[in-house]
Amino acid sequence: MRAVPIPVRVTGVVLVMASGLAACGDDGDTSAGSAADRPQVVVTTSILGDIVRAVVGEQADVEVILPLGADPHDFEPSAREAEAMAEADLLVVNGAGFEEGMLDIIDAAEDAGAPVLAFADHVELREATQEDVHEDEGEHADEEGDEHAEDPHIWTDPAGMVGAVEAFTERAAELDGVDAELIGEQGAAYAAELQALDAEVEELLAGVSDDRRVLVTNHEVFGYFADRYDFEVIGTVIPSMTTNADASAAEVEALAELIDAEGVPAIFGESSSSAQLAEALADSAGGDVEVVELFTESLGEDGSGAETYVGLIRTDAELIAEGLA
Repeated sequence: MRAVPIPVRVTGVVLVMASGLAACGDDGDTSAGSAADRPQVVVTTSILGDIVRAVVGEQADVEVILPLGADPHDFEPSAREAEAMAEADLLVVNGAGFEEGMLDIIDAAEDAGAPVLAFADHVELREATQEDVHEDEGEHADEEGDEHAEDPHIWTDPAGMVGAVEAFTERAAELDGVDAELIGEQGAAYAAELQALDAEVEELLAGVSDDRRVLVTNHEVFGYFADRYDFEVIGTVIPSMTTNADASAAEVEALAELIDAEGVPAIFGESSSSAQLAEALADSAGGDVEVVELFTESLGEDGSGAETYVGLIRTDAELIAEGLA
């Protein structure tokens, strides 16, 4: 009997092994396929991007439009980013007019067929009171987009975000090619984490006495936080829901007098906005008024403590408790 040549035998083994490996790869793939096959989820802000990633995990590719530290009230996406928004399998936005520089692009993406989920549609929105709205903005509100009928800063109350997380989880589980059960489990775990965070924040703030539970912030960003944790926002450097507004000299002077009269120990600035106005206000108020920078509308860099949404809320609560001690 003639022996099979060794080279042929080796080649056959290699082919069998390669086929076996390919088959194993196909059978063992429980993710949403290759990177090219995964659903594309585009998110406007870094805060929502972190929430989305926590829920979808490896089941989808997530692109966040706003870079860290960017002001979402005036950021405008590039042409490539606008295209990504229009081609997304799911476009996730804050809503309630928050992304002021993107509103036309979000509308265009939706018109192009991109499914849009707004977190604000799944939260009990806080209406802007008369005190929340800059008195000088009224006649220009429609023209400049400076006035909000509802407060868009929903994420400052983590307990209030649970319903939005649940709504996103349900929608993400419907994306083609994903493991719906896994997304459901991850979404439920994250919602539970937010509920635990809410209790932790309550504990962190428990040491702030009733007479110290007053906030002066850069702009009207902490309304939901104040409502949830029993604080009062007595004034803002920019008396508006948006950083695109301006304060008059008379308003700054009146706020400085109020800070002095109330004995407010700290003005809370924002990492995504200049602290120059807050520092000038602190100087005008007299006394020992500290300017404390919080993470409000963007996650922080590595090492900041605010690299995630949960970390942001925890870090801000710690800074507020320390600033008002």
